[in-house]
Amino acid sequence: MKISIIGAGNVGSILLLRLLQEGFKDVILVDKVPGLACAKAFDLEDAQGVLKYSYNIKGTEDIQEIKGSDIVVITAGLPRKPGMTREELLGKNAQIIKEVCLQIKKLSPESIIIVITNPLDLMTYLALKVSGFKPNKVIGMGISLDASRFANLIAKQLNIPVSEINPCVIASHGEGMLPLVRLTKVKGVGLDEFIEDKKTSELISQTINRGAKLVSLFGNGSAYFAPSAAAADIVKIIAGDQKSIQGVCAHLNGEYGLRDICIGVPCRLGKVGIEKVIELDLNREEKEAFIKSADAIRKNIDSLKPFLP
Repeated sequence: MKISIIGAGNVGSILLLRLLQEGFKDVILVDKVPGLACAKAFDLEDAQGVLKYSYNIKGTEDIQEIKGSDIVVITAGLPRKPGMTREELLGKNAQIIKEVCLQIKKLSPESIIIVITNPLDLMTYLALKVSGFKPNKVIGMGISLDASRFANLIAKQLNIPVSEINPCVIASHGEGMLPLVRLTKVKGVGLDEFIEDKKTSELISQTINRGAKLVSLFGNGSAYFAPSAAAADIVKIIAGDQKSIQGVCAHLNGEYGLRDICIGVPCRLGKVGIEKVIELDLNREEKEAFIKSADAIRKNIDSLKPFLP
């Protein structure tokens, strides 16, 4: 299986390392910055003697090298800066996504696209429209990362292993995300049985603002360890045809009462990409919040018109 990563920044390069550690042996790293992808590939090649296993990687500035890829992961784009929302990145990153997806369409028309670039829901929608791919083959990483953050914060609050938590987060990868307390399980029991309402509200707020908090701490950049881990997990599920349910940004066509929008929902993933969108049994309050998040995404879709086919 051939996997290509477009963007050799922190997320792309650490994603490359994670995929190699998972046993993927044919990976291309592409970046338009002269020498960057090549240098990182050389550095990882030199690690083979220490790691004691072999792989075939290539770093390049030439996007033609992605030809024939089975999976293409897009991390290219500008990172958030302190005080900047994901939506404010839209204009800057939309042109990058458009150019990249036109190349993917030409060079790897049978591939599955995984989008990591922010604002993620909008960039996933743009990637879908520009590539012309079937909706099941364009996936945004999004809420799988948010769920991991929610689980981490819960684990710290309860002082238990994160492996005992099954988090549930839906909607946009941004300020409109919905960590669902009612559907989040701790040792198989609802989170609301473990934590009082005031504290769960604090955990929800911390989860929603976690990305912005990291951006403010970095000063010039954004998260990369956790996003690369979330992306690697999605690649592994698809490549292994695992049929696992994972929260991702997916195109909806009637599910949840929404059409022609990309937003975070649980999906069953396999070798064809998204096999099924899972519709959660939301209560009225949750449905209203989900629709509100979708409406916010839809308002910004109008800003994509200059980049759409």
